[in-house]
Amino acid sequence: MKILVTVKRVEDPEIKIKINAAGDGIETDQMKYVVNPFDEIAVEEALRLRDAAGGEVVVASIGVEDTTHQIRTALAMGGDRGVHVVSEQALDPWAAATVMKKIAEDEKPDVIIMGKQAVDDDMGQMGGLLAAMLDWGLASFVSKEASLESEDEKNKLTGLKHEDGRLEVIREVDGGLETMAVKLPAVLTTELRLNVPRYASLPGIMKAKKKEIKKIAIAEMLDGDATRVKVTKLDPPAQRQAGVIVEDVAALVDKLRNEAKVL
Repeated sequence: MKILVTVKRVEDPEIKIKINAAGDGIETDQMKYVVNPFDEIAVEEALRLRDAAGGEVVVASIGVEDTTHQIRTALAMGGDRGVHVVSEQALDPWAAATVMKKIAEDEKPDVIIMGKQAVDDDMGQMGGLLAAMLDWGLASFVSKEASLESEDEKNKLTGLKHEDGRLEVIREVDGGLETMAVKLPAVLTTELRLNVPRYASLPGIMKAKKKEIKKIAIAEMLDGDATRVKVTKLDPPAQRQAGVIVEDVAALVDKLRNEAKVL
């Protein structure tokens, strides 16, 4: 089975984000970048599926030259080779899905696995757009029922069941879980509860340095600027006002009634 898994280079969620002076982007000086956490889960599940069914895992990403570091991270986890579409311009989900569609047509994978959303913009549109463009089935928010196996088993097994040219998956829906089967080829988007991504071992990091990463210029994939969504302005969230300490319950009730108007 050939599995194509996507990774996106995003700002480290642990770092405080500051808006730049122009108000149309963020400060990038000394910014640390990591693999999108949802994509790490996708990589882990792709590796487990490959180990269960055989085949290879191809890691694909779109981004600036330094995105190679995030691809190497996925290769150090166990991915077999990488594809890097080099783009200095940020792409919206439509343009990114258009590029990924061409990669899929070239690689001809049996399944594409990606995170349900990226933590930098939280759009969560890529999976649905890509499945529609390819005319493939889509299983979104793929998760795993906590009671299926022991903790030790859950950390080893894939949550996807491959049989007769289809994948059976458990996905999160409003109010619970849903089991469904999707015919291959298909696109899957992963939820947080699907697995716990492994750490790259030292041997894995050393091997990743020698693994192939095919580089493609964005001009070979898109004709001109295909981005349909442009960010014109960013605003920081409103600051919360400091709380007030009251002397007793009577004073609290008075403020809730006369100032907050909630009583």
